[in-house]
Amino acid sequence: MGVNRRDVFKLAGLGVALGALQLPSIACAAKTSNSLLSPSKGKRIVIVGGGWAGVTAAKYIRKEIPDAEVVLIEQRKMFMSCPISNVWLGGLVDLEFLIHDFLTPAAKYGYTFINATVTDIDRDKRRVYTEDGYVEYDYLILAPGIRYNYDAWFNGDKDMARYAQTHYPSAFIPGSEHLRLKKKVENFEEGTFVLVVPPPPHRCPPAPYERAAMIAHVFRQNEAKAKLIILDPKEKIAPKGPGFRMAYEQLYLDIIEYVPNAKIKEVDPVKKVIKTTAGDFKFDDANLNPPHQAADIAWKAGLVNPKTGWCDVDPITLQSKVDKRIFIPGDANSVKGFPKSGDMANNQTKFMLVKAIKAMIEGKDPLEYVKAPTNTCYSMVNGDPKEAIVINVVYDIDKQKRMPVKKKVNVENERSQRLARATFEWAKAMYRDMFS
Repeated sequence: MGVNRRDVFKLAGLGVALGALQLPSIACAAKTSNSLLSPSKGKRIVIVGGGWAGVTAAKYIRKEIPDAEVVLIEQRKMFMSCPISNVWLGGLVDLEFLIHDFLTPAAKYGYTFINATVTDIDRDKRRVYTEDGYVEYDYLILAPGIRYNYDAWFNGDKDMARYAQTHYPSAFIPGSEHLRLKKKVENFEEGTFVLVVPPPPHRCPPAPYERAAMIAHVFRQNEAKAKLIILDPKEKIAPKGPGFRMAYEQLYLDIIEYVPNAKIKEVDPVKKVIKTTAGDFKFDDANLNPPHQAADIAWKAGLVNPKTGWCDVDPITLQSKVDKRIFIPGDANSVKGFPKSGDMANNQTKFMLVKAIKAMIEGKDPLEYVKAPTNTCYSMVNGDPKEAIVINVVYDIDKQKRMPVKKKVNVENERSQRLARATFEWAKAMYRDMFS
């Protein structure tokens, strides 16, 4: 399933211009005095960001707190899923499988969807500003996802960062980067292709290794004379290390070279050279993944711990430690032991965050309402036949320490067609949960 004109138009419809860059910056739009909504008659809960956490929050707040007015603000016109995008990259599903509209769930569950870019958050006035006007809130759920920290590589050189992102996009943020990467992989005929694994914590820990398997699958299908080098700053593949290693060795031994302990020292995207603690590597093409951090708007709102790059929150309620009226689910928060995955964003939002807000509105202890989440992550490692591996983690709540703890971890490292089928069923179930 290659890239076609329909895919181009669909991605353009996401509201992300083809070739647009997502570097760490937010336009300094003037704060308008125009309110986008009439005054609320009850509690207004505003959600910034329509990803896995944001869409889940909008639906479940309306279900759990029906008297609340819920407003979801998202800059994209359509939803595109990062989970399963590697499977699309490998040509195993069409783009339609990843795309959903925001209006259907908004109409069904009775929340307001505003298609706009958030430019600022005034925490004192409790206002969210967009280019069109502001929205006031009683509680704010900030679910903006991630940004790329190219400064770690280029020390503030924006021109070099833009060159790297234009020519060797990361594609960990949904949009045109995915289309660009898919075209590059499909058109690669010969030479060395390098995939840089970002240092932890990063979005979807197994994603770079699954992506490597899917790229190798495409190379094999296309009979490309290609070598795929994985540069990993960690000492070994994790999670699902044995499963990925078996796939690489049994399916892609002549294609994939895995290099551990390869911490980045210098990246020169113009000369196509990467210097690491494991040696220097030249490449013909690449998927360059810089470190991840909480998205720009979280920084602008003063909610990020600059030492970590993530938002510190209460690990039970996901309430910001900086502002008690703001909650931060999903990839932007720093809860220890929670992977930055779509499944976790969905589960921690509906079982922890929504329950906590309900308890606070009712004047009760959130510990009476909050439930422990689970996290399930499938990884496709073969395309013909379709085969996958999986990890499932069950958590518990330590009420004395007010901390989530891992209760049970189950990993299936032996790839199978059964798990590939389960991958698609899991995705369909998650999409139904958020959009149906």
